[in-house]
Amino acid sequence: MGRIRRLVLDTLKPHDPSIIELADKLTDLVGVSAVNISIYEMDRKVENAKITIEGEAVDFAIVVRLIEEMGGAIHSVDEVAAGRHIIDDAQTLQD
Repeated sequence: MGRIRRLVLDTLKPHDPSIIELADKLTDLVGVSAVNISIYEMDRKVENAKITIEGEAVDFAIVVRLIEEMGGAIHSVDEVAAGRHIIDDAQTLQD
């Protein structure tokens, strides 16, 4: 089984719990060493958040379960890095 080292998720979450609480819970997961959450859109009841998770062995199923337990939903998986180390995107002609 390969190791997921980075996940970038586009999510929808309620205002409560806060991104501070969500980040704290995600950081407590086994295999997770860092979490970054940015809110990019907000309305009266929900927030759209970009969640970046890094670690030695991030378990996607456990991440999904935690986000859902905290009232959120994953819109899309926008980036995945797996393997022995993280490869940053290479510049291409399209960039």
